[in-house]
Amino acid sequence: MSKFMLEIVTPDRKFFEDEIEMVIVRGREGDLGILRDHTPLVTPLDIGRIKIKQNGEFKEAAIAGGYVEIAKEKTTIITDSAEWPGEIDINRAQEAKKRAEERIHKKTHSEIDIFRAEMALRKALNRINVAGRD
Repeated sequence: MSKFMLEIVTPDRKFFEDEIEMVIVRGREGDLGILRDHTPLVTPLDIGRIKIKQNGEFKEAAIAGGYVEIAKEKTTIITDSAEWPGEIDINRAQEAKKRAEERIHKKTHSEIDIFRAEMALRKALNRINVAGRD
């Protein structure tokens, strides 16, 4: 299978950079599978799981949205955060889930507060789900 370069960058670090066979990301419109020679594209990503196929095996990570740029020889993902399952602090993720749920159910809140709480909840649930598959 043909390979191409994948780079995943967060504000804190270069999370991943290597040749791969395929990557699957969660776009705003659904999952997007990327192989070598994919049509060039820039599109936003949703909170979700990223699946990287390298040397015939898949590995997964949690990402917190961002953007993917698909070019002829390289795909670049820019995200606020990316974590391998073993890097996820499950207790911290569960606490974040609990806090977000409490904020959503609070009687006095603005639409912005609800939106932020819902985003925090989605990120926490994604981290919990990815960590659970480690």
